[in-house]
Amino acid sequence: MDKETFTAQANSLRTAIKGIGEQVLEVKARVFNHDVATDEDRGEVLANFMLAYRHLEDASMRLGKCIQARDGGVSIYDKASTMPGASTEA
Repeated sequence: MDKETFTAQANSLRTAIKGIGEQVLEVKARVFNHDVATDEDRGEVLANFMLAYRHLEDASMRLGKCIQARDGGVSIYDKASTMPGASTEA
């Protein structure tokens, strides 16, 4: 696969992950604002939403590292596909 196609596909995946991450945060906010069976249950639910979000951040960053490695180690930063709140390192 040529470098441009590889980069475009990896960035497309990162953009899709970003969208899923935004959806996870939206659902988490709705859970936070509504009653769950018990406070203990709610804490567990919210913690797992954040863990899911963190795993998505990691997946996006790992795809960025694939692009970086393919570019010979050159650091990249694509705001359109970076998770909200992520660092500026790819």
